[in-house]
Amino acid sequence: MPEDVPPELIFDGFGVSPGVGLGTAYVRESSLGEVPEYRIAAGQVIAEQKRLKAAAIRARRQIQRLQAKVRGKAHAISGIAAEEIGLLLDVYFHMLKDSRLVRGANDRIASDRINAEAAVQAQIVSITDGFQAMQDPYLSARGDDIREVGRRLIRHLVQQTPGTTLSTLPKDSVIVADELTPADAAQLDPTRVVGLATVAGGRQSHTAIMARALGLPAVLGIPGITGEIKPGERVLVDGDLGRVYVNPTPNTLTEYRRRRSDRLREKRRLTRLAKRPAITRDGVEISLQANVELPIEMDMVNEVGASGVGLLRSEFLFINRPNPPNEEEQYETLHELVERAGGHTVTIRTPDFGGELATETMAAEFGQSGASLLGMRGIRLSLARPDMLEMQFRAILRAGAHGPVRILLPMVSTLAEVRAAREILARAARKLHRRGAAIPMALPPLGTMIELPAAALAADSLALVSDFFAIGSNDLTMYTLAIDRGDQWVAHLYDPLHPSVLRLIQFAAAAALRSRIPASVCGEIAGDPRMTALLLGLGFRELSMTATSLPAVKRQILDLDLVAATHRAQQIMEQTDPVRIQALLEEFMTGG
Repeated sequence: MPEDVPPELIFDGFGVSPGVGLGTAYVRESSLGEVPEYRIAAGQVIAEQKRLKAAAIRARRQIQRLQAKVRGKAHAISGIAAEEIGLLLDVYFHMLKDSRLVRGANDRIASDRINAEAAVQAQIVSITDGFQAMQDPYLSARGDDIREVGRRLIRHLVQQTPGTTLSTLPKDSVIVADELTPADAAQLDPTRVVGLATVAGGRQSHTAIMARALGLPAVLGIPGITGEIKPGERVLVDGDLGRVYVNPTPNTLTEYRRRRSDRLREKRRLTRLAKRPAITRDGVEISLQANVELPIEMDMVNEVGASGVGLLRSEFLFINRPNPPNEEEQYETLHELVERAGGHTVTIRTPDFGGELATETMAAEFGQSGASLLGMRGIRLSLARPDMLEMQFRAILRAGAHGPVRILLPMVSTLAEVRAAREILARAARKLHRRGAAIPMALPPLGTMIELPAAALAADSLALVSDFFAIGSNDLTMYTLAIDRGDQWVAHLYDPLHPSVLRLIQFAAAAALRSRIPASVCGEIAGDPRMTALLLGLGFRELSMTATSLPAVKRQILDLDLVAATHRAQQIMEQTDPVRIQALLEEFMTGG
């Protein structure tokens, strides 16, 4: 190989979103890069200072979590090292409260009329320049501490700033990063990005779900990859094999082009199914709907011939902004989505941030509980802010005047939560009637998301107060098995085929059938063709999935005999071993 040709490097991780993407590396380092700087008006000073204060609060919480982790790993770290790390984190924590760094940045916002990020950066330079001039090793180290704390603060500020660079990347970019949050993913433009490769994340992480929703090949869980790739290098992301090639050789590119041709041919074949109804060989029609994370996906939803939106995650309305959207903003967006659904039903789920509170005001109000997977989220958060829930209901009701909608409540565990939400929905309707606003004659169906073991086990009673069920198999699996699907150390243990998960799904499906209410599956298993026979055999007639998964599931349904699928589902539900369950599913797929 000539000396000037860089060697091919290969990294393996979790292939979480299929397909192959070839492009140019955009490496988002942990360091900050260029800090945005802009002038602010006199009337914006107080708001900017509040933004700085909120960022400092978030940074302190992050330090507290690190302190807890260090304490939890004390047995794995030598005593002296643990003590040193603990002391350092204590210093960082106090520097984020009332230090020269924070006070100085706060003053600069008012005196220099600049944004908070620029004020922090200027204060870092001012303090560390003074230390360097003293030529003292101890003070030089203190300068490093200030830079670290300042960068942490700026990082929290930048992540809350709309329009960061992810939305304006050059075409054919491959994003290489330590991690991507749902807020980051929401900024991605799939026409410019061809692949994702990150250090953190598992197959069922939010990043993985967003990548599949956007149809972007993605490989997650690659330790240290950000340090191994230079910006601008050629990168091939193979989401099928879970492999990333840096500077791919001609042989690798030839193989890539062959597989790309095969995939395009298969896509064209499946696209031809778009207008065919999903009917089993023995004549039972199945409703295939789409999960939607972002409005940009609606074109793809219509392209694949989905019979509605089975799950619209309304979180996108709230992220990347300091305050929750008002009724008019929500109405305008939902109105457009409902119209683009072309008369098909749109199921709108009230917000569930799943461990991340999107807006600064909500983060300040609910603190650590809002960032906890077991804390203030889903219906709990909505009922704690009934004003916010009622506002969203008003927007949904008004959007419902333009096409059929349903409302879905996440994280429900008791009847009281559904009843309370229904009262708020009725109140919202009464207010709109008094305003003379156009809304549907009948209130939209109000459904319960079955995603907690408690909800599945109480499905018979929840069915009494619910108009429909939607099985959220991702969270149901996570909570049943106590596995954080975003944790790279335990993500491989996440298994929706675990007998306990399947029995909870079966129990909820049977409860819906007894109460004669519709039930759908909207978790990731709905979009997995290997699971189609089992889900239909358990009695589901509605499946909702990412639009890109829909053609393959429809192909599976067209080849399926429902009587045989029901028999195979009964066999599977008698098993206690996930390996045997997997084998029975594969046998069925291959005609065994």
